[in-house]
Amino acid sequence: MTVGAACQIEKTLYPEMEQQNNMEATFINIHQELISECKLGDQKAQFKIYKLYYKAMYNTSLRIVGDVTDAEDIMQESFLSAFEKIEMYSETVAFGAWLKKIVVNRSLDYLNKRKVIFEDIDSHFDLAENVYSDPVAEEETASKVALVKEAIKKLPDGYRVILSLYLIEGYDHEEIAEIMNISCNTSRSQLSRAKQKLMSILRKNEN
Repeated sequence: MTVGAACQIEKTLYPEMEQQNNMEATFINIHQELISECKLGDQKAQFKIYKLYYKAMYNTSLRIVGDVTDAEDIMQESFLSAFEKIEMYSETVAFGAWLKKIVVNRSLDYLNKRKVIFEDIDSHFDLAENVYSDPVAEEETASKVALVKEAIKKLPDGYRVILSLYLIEGYDHEEIAEIMNISCNTSRSQLSRAKQKLMSILRKNEN
């Protein structure tokens, strides 16, 4: 098993995120009526919005905090917070993107309370940046999805968060730097080390 598989099966690993992105693009105008009703405090509309987004938001949190119970709590709290301050939603971005940012921030706040330390590794530019470059045949993807998921769960918090934000949630290094209060170079280096750590775990699982 090579880490090259991870890049190729990224969308297969977390199909709900691709579906969520498609849903935002397709339903942003359709959902406008529900969002407007939520702004008026309509609880039925809030429940409908919850049903539309809860799975993707839960999985976003789970990939960051790595614990199902904590992810469930964070997801619920994020929805409560979103509905409380929905008037602040400017409708200049997709609602799902706005909601996801709340979930990400709350998940990171949880990790900060656990005193997760993100290593400053600006000097490690000798690390390989192309560890995901190995091609993998499409027919091999399905059998490797579970292995990669389990390997990601085993990553240290700092590595797992950077990997999830960059590869799964789609944030760039500038956005991650702002979210995490680190430098762009640290984000890049942390991602590189996370990839190598993931590769190491996958190789061990093969033995």
